[in-house]
Amino acid sequence: MEALILSCGTGGGHHSAARAVADELRRRGHTAVMLDPFTLAGRKTAALVGNSYIRLVQNAPRLFGLAYSLGECYRRLPVHSPVYEVNSLLSKYMKRYLEQNPFDVIFMTHLYPAHILTALQKQGTALPKTIQIATDYTCIPFLEEGISDYYIIPSAELAHEFTERGIPAEKLLPFGIPVNRKFTLSFSRKEARKRLGLPEDGLCLLLAGGSIGAGDIPRSAEILRTWLNSEGNGTLVIICGKRRGLYQSLCRKYQSDSRVLILESTPRMAEYMRACDVFFSKPGGLSSTEAAVSGVPLILLSPIPGCETHNAAFFSSHKMALTAKHPQTDLIPALTALQDDPGLKEEMLEAQHRYINPNSTRDLCDFAEKLV
Repeated sequence: MEALILSCGTGGGHHSAARAVADELRRRGHTAVMLDPFTLAGRKTAALVGNSYIRLVQNAPRLFGLAYSLGECYRRLPVHSPVYEVNSLLSKYMKRYLEQNPFDVIFMTHLYPAHILTALQKQGTALPKTIQIATDYTCIPFLEEGISDYYIIPSAELAHEFTERGIPAEKLLPFGIPVNRKFTLSFSRKEARKRLGLPEDGLCLLLAGGSIGAGDIPRSAEILRTWLNSEGNGTLVIICGKRRGLYQSLCRKYQSDSRVLILESTPRMAEYMRACDVFFSKPGGLSSTEAAVSGVPLILLSPIPGCETHNAAFFSSHKMALTAKHPQTDLIPALTALQDDPGLKEEMLEAQHRYINPNSTRDLCDFAEKLV
């Protein structure tokens, strides 16, 4: 199989899902090419698209939430969205690329490339089978404008959101969000800590803001460190993502504290999840799914308004996570509830196992193999 996997730099979850699919296909002996379609118009264009989103959610999350709400309203109109119209301008570059590089199937982990391919189809260009992958627990605005042969959705319970937007039910495949198979590998917390050089005794708390380091990480870090100090034994691991300034400021603040480990991005996230007792994270669709597949107690921090609000609602309503929307008032009560009530933790892990498919990537690749 010759597979093309299209993603965008608007948040790390889309790339992570794309890599999960690519890695699994390559493991099976297929050819898998990952591509940000905006690079076809120049790397500066791709950087502009990705960085504009990242800066917006880092510096003005409420403004992003407003834009998301406006998108929810605009999608009700019987016309193409401005988002689709802009993305369709890339169709000439994509057409040239596909003419030079034929593929058997195209996967998309973002709606932007789905819009580009839809514009090509409307121009009469024949395409191979197309599979669009939703990476949030909702049908986000304008996803429905990307017409694909199949749609991978996070849960069958969400099918109505997609059909209400005009997507045929027979095109929906509730395999779940694809995660890298390393999150499915089983090894003990003790083994994970040994691999990472973490203390084998005491609590280990893992705090992350996704690949872009979103959320109030400094305040959450201070609250958790103070709590660990009161407990007398434990380690706090902080993953800063691509926020270099955040990483540097936290390093300065905690340089003399041996109980605090600060990292930028890491390729060993699966091991850190296995090593920790509790994972604190913004409710990204991919990161929340990885945590559930890993079977780690999860506390979701203040979401980026919009799709992450839906992610948090899905996980909390299914008892797969606790939420701490306001760190100052909610973080410690959520943590102590998990620590003081073993039944609550057990219920959470059982719910994660019940509602999240750990073999989503395998199931997707099995399906794709049958298409060609």
